[in-house]
Amino acid sequence: MKLKKMKSINTIVFNLLAVIIAVFFISNNSLSENFFSEAKQEFDEKNYEDSKFLFQRNIVFNPKDAESYLYLAKIYKNEENEKEEIKNLNTTLLLDPKNEEAMHLLINYELKKSNYSRVKELKENFSTICKNLCKKIENIEKLLADIEPKNGS
Repeated sequence: MKLKKMKSINTIVFNLLAVIIAVFFISNNSLSENFFSEAKQEFDEKNYEDSKFLFQRNIVFNPKDAESYLYLAKIYKNEENEKEEIKNLNTTLLLDPKNEEAMHLLINYELKKSNYSRVKELKENFSTICKNLCKKIENIEKLLADIEPKNGS
């Protein structure tokens, strides 16, 4: 009889723990989603400081969220903080190598720096992944042609 009671108590405790763990993960995921949505809304309203804080907070809960890093890169670009902009673009591409927007922003950065060889390499990758921003390839090629002679001199 005692053995049955112990098994019953163990089953109840196990089920209770399973429910607590499930609720924790569900609420944690919802919280993370809420941070991203709120951060995106703040970004769209040009409240960059608030959105930066919320994107960073979202990354704490979801460190593999490439979109949060992309938006942070845009915020740092707006703040003219190139080091953080590039760090976040590279992180975005590390997590999501097919992220067209991050690739395009990185190409523009390298074009601004007249880094011809890097732009050429990125453009090749961009050509293979583009779906929505493919029209930008022509512009990149034109800009490449404009800076190519500068590297030859």
